Amino acid sequence: MSFRYLPMTEDDKKQMLETIGVNSVDELFSDIPEKVRFNGRLNIKEAKSEDALIKELSNLAKKNADLKSYTSFLGAGVYDHYIPSIVDHVLSRSEFYTAYTPYQPEISQGELQAIFEFQTMICELTGMDVANSSMYDGGTAFAEAALLASGHTKRKKVLISEAIHPEYKAVIKTYCYGQHIEVVEVPTKNGLTDIDALSNLINEEVAAVLVQYPNFFGRIEQLKDLEPIIHEHKALFVVNANPVALGVLTPPGEFGADIVTGDAQSFGIPQSFGGPHCGFFAVNSKLMRKIPGRLVGQTEDEDGKRGFVLTLQAREQHIRRDKATSNICSNQALNALAASVAMTALGKKGIKEMALLNVRKAQYAKNKFKEKGFEIVYEGSFFNEFIVKTKKPVSELTKQLFNKGIIAGYDLGKVSPLYENQMLVCVTEIRTKEEIDQFVEEMGEYNA
Repeated sequence: MSFRYLPMTEDDKKQMLETIGVNSVDELFSDIPEKVRFNGRLNIKEAKSEDALIKELSNLAKKNADLKSYTSFLGAGVYDHYIPSIVDHVLSRSEFYTAYTPYQPEISQGELQAIFEFQTMICELTGMDVANSSMYDGGTAFAEAALLASGHTKRKKVLISEAIHPEYKAVIKTYCYGQHIEVVEVPTKNGLTDIDALSNLINEEVAAVLVQYPNFFGRIEQLKDLEPIIHEHKALFVVNANPVALGVLTPPGEFGADIVTGDAQSFGIPQSFGGPHCGFFAVNSKLMRKIPGRLVGQTEDEDGKRGFVLTLQAREQHIRRDKATSNICSNQALNALAASVAMTALGKKGIKEMALLNVRKAQYAKNKFKEKGFEIVYEGSFFNEFIVKTKKPVSELTKQLFNKGIIAGYDLGKVSPLYENQMLVCVTEIRTKEEIDQFVEEMGEYNA
């Protein structure tokens, strides 16, 4: 038996062609020159029945490595964290997963309140005054911050730390290229932004300085030392923060950050194949009218009843194009809801406990590597990621470990030849002592 998802008979096809005034499907493509058309048969498989196709795709899917079968020590921007079961339960409710644009507050109060709660929790974590209702991911949120800073200060140069995630750097440079903003990298020293180098590079032409907290190498940037240098030159201080780490680290807002961005993937959003994610964007009150994306505010109706509405729109759909600070046309409301539910389920105490477990388990793993004779590249404070130096190419080790059911850390040699034979190892709260011990033992065996 054979069924089509969208059935269309030959009579249907004939009727549609007659309606638009053509005799055949080929005639629809008559404007395309004959010499550039493909006249052969595409090298693809013949169509199968629905049942046969499902079996084939299921067999292919079984070849994928998943976190139910493998133990992961891979981080570098996408993390394997505990997801409370209630997250999927709430997300599967149709009133949330079908909601899109809450322009009509009278029928969108549930969605608007969910977004408002997300904004509130992001403000509490970051120590900032205002947060928007989400961005696409951490990288684009970071880049949007650079654009906002340039527009606000009327300056065309930003400084970014070399210790920022390399993919985030690429996104920032791409965004800035289109706006003719110069991007200059500040060198690192012992895995941290070099404060002396920053002092030499910053001047009155710099719109903002962008750093990551913790940075790509897992090190915890000294925001207290960076802030006065940045603000002395009236530049904006932009921090991209790991929200789980903020469960134990001092919020960037308390160090005088002007803009705090990040990725909420760590809260309730599975790794999948690297997306989708949920970026966040928080600012101090001076910048709230320039914040990109959507913003939900709390108000009262004519009867004094609490309600929620979209407010302070600063994108090109709502104000004159030349005044807009961003052209982001949507957000990640469903993923923001997932993050909100996860944070609510964990609570303040739970988030702090989760962050502490990351610190303690990562420290345990680091010590075990040292006992095994491995060199730890940077000593000093870190959150849940650190760099291990290997004798053999990391690519070889990851293949060997994969055969043992272990997804190893990130090969930093992909970033630069300077980091050849260096693995960025991530240990989150869900890794057990036995898993860590096995990982170190296997690494030691293959690295000998």
